[in-house]
Amino acid sequence: MSKKSAPTRRDFLGSACCAAVGLTGMVSTLASLRATAAAASIPSGSATPPRGAAVASDYKALVCIFLNGGNDSSNLIIPNDTSGYADYVKARTILALPQSNLLSITPKKSDGRSFALHPSTTELRTLFNSGKLALMANVGTLVHPTTKSQYSTNAVPLPPQLFSHADQQVQWQSSVPDQPFKTGWGGRTADLLNSLNTNAQVSMSMSLDSFNNFQVANTLSQLAVQRSSGATSKGGPIAFSGSSGNTTATTRFQAQKDLFTASHRNLFASAFGTLTADAIGDSDLLTTALAASPTLATTFPVTTLAKQLKTIAYLISISSTLNLKRQVFFARISGWDTHADQVDGNGAAAITGAHADLLAQVSQAMNAFYNATVELGCANQVTTFTASDFGRTFTSNGDGSDHGWGGHQMVLGGAVKGGDIYGKMPSPVVNGNDDTGFGRWIPTTSVDEYAATLATWFGVSATNLSTAFPNIGRFAKPNLGFLS
Repeated sequence: MSKKSAPTRRDFLGSACCAAVGLTGMVSTLASLRATAAAASIPSGSATPPRGAAVASDYKALVCIFLNGGNDSSNLIIPNDTSGYADYVKARTILALPQSNLLSITPKKSDGRSFALHPSTTELRTLFNSGKLALMANVGTLVHPTTKSQYSTNAVPLPPQLFSHADQQVQWQSSVPDQPFKTGWGGRTADLLNSLNTNAQVSMSMSLDSFNNFQVANTLSQLAVQRSSGATSKGGPIAFSGSSGNTTATTRFQAQKDLFTASHRNLFASAFGTLTADAIGDSDLLTTALAASPTLATTFPVTTLAKQLKTIAYLISISSTLNLKRQVFFARISGWDTHADQVDGNGAAAITGAHADLLAQVSQAMNAFYNATVELGCANQVTTFTASDFGRTFTSNGDGSDHGWGGHQMVLGGAVKGGDIYGKMPSPVVNGNDDTGFGRWIPTTSVDEYAATLATWFGVSATNLSTAFPNIGRFAKPNLGFLS
């Protein structure tokens, strides 16, 4: 038997990369590679991009803001007529906001009731009144349209694991609650429209908060981008640890890049090297393009969500440089699982606390982002929308609220037919016709309908709508009419 030749230094280092993964981490590592190397289908060695150009007139972007943990949207939109507010106070107890502090709104279409917004959302009310923000009532995961009678008698299948964070997050982001997870509706939408991005330099799907299910696609991969780090930062590619800072680090990083671009006999080492080299190429390209982009005059708050939306605004500003006519963005803000300490106390103290702080952050960040799209001249081409695990119980647990089902969402942009509430607001009566118990509202609008309306505006044709949303045929309104 012949002896095996001693491995070269290059073979040893290449094998070490693979060995470090280990068999148990192989699948996870491959998934991570897909997320970080979104340009696997894009030629390596992209040319240095020219200085940023104006956003193209036929450009469009969808921006998902995921409220991670389940937003208590019953304290976002509040009944403001005499009987509705009385039912609200009766059910919410410690969580009830003083009526004198509420921000009243006048929707264009009325169901005979009055409504108001949380006092922390002054910017959102201004956007609503100016016709740029729409409210979507009682949206949630559904397998089929469901009434209380059908729910009580198990007459229709229900989404599995209702009220579970992990399951409902996946179902909201996939829109297919009755099937094992494969892809997200943002990813399927991107796959359908990626052909509009001729000679794209990077993936059209960008996440500002690491990997998510919403953007998982059959073809495209997510490109993870680091959010702005402060008042003067634009954000950008996630830095490779130890790649800069001194001569030794720079030399070492160049040696690593040489290793990644070298040929390897091991298939996994070859794939690892190619994907990583492409990721580094994307990083260099984005860094150069963002550095060349003009500084926005719009002022963003220095908060978790605002930093993400600020970077998205800069990425939109370089869309022409990157040859992108369509982009899907994902931002996420956590902290919404308010079982305890949701408010600071009874009465006037209820307008402050964890939930009020979160709503204020969303209100201010969304307002700044909209203003940035106006500055960029593309407000009509960018639509921002919220999503969340679920709503929360209308009744209080004494210190907060528990996991619910249907909840209210927001849609913002120049193309939004704002100043109105779409869908059906639930009756604020515990154990009423909309309630499964404890004020867990049965959704009257499905995630499918909500998402299909957004995807249709984005460019998905009626013919392809069932590809993006396999269950859409079960629901009555594939277009809810909140976008022009």
